[in-house]
Amino acid sequence: MDISKKDWKLFRERLSGWQEKYMESLVKEYVNFLNDDKKPASEKFWELEKRIKEDKRHPGVIMELKKSEVIWDIVYLIRLRVITYDDLSEFSGELQMEVKRILEMNR
Repeated sequence: MDISKKDWKLFRERLSGWQEKYMESLVKEYVNFLNDDKKPASEKFWELEKRIKEDKRHPGVIMELKKSEVIWDIVYLIRLRVITYDDLSEFSGELQMEVKRILEMNR
């Protein structure tokens, strides 16, 4: 499916907010992890370093933008629980239907 200019523009505008929200949830997880008094500081430090190294590659943190991949990127973000289908309410009906079709195809 060819994505419309409007949907492409909207995706680029929304992505940073979606990523910011996702990163906020990561920070909360890190805080909870660091507040665990049952683990020594060294264990928490190295585990956090490992986790950040993995998380910084996650699409909820960074993503290469290509207009031709937007549908798949949105499906991927939904599957990874970075966004929900409801986050697409302002996108075109055509884009929403295509995303829904792909999501239902692989259930």
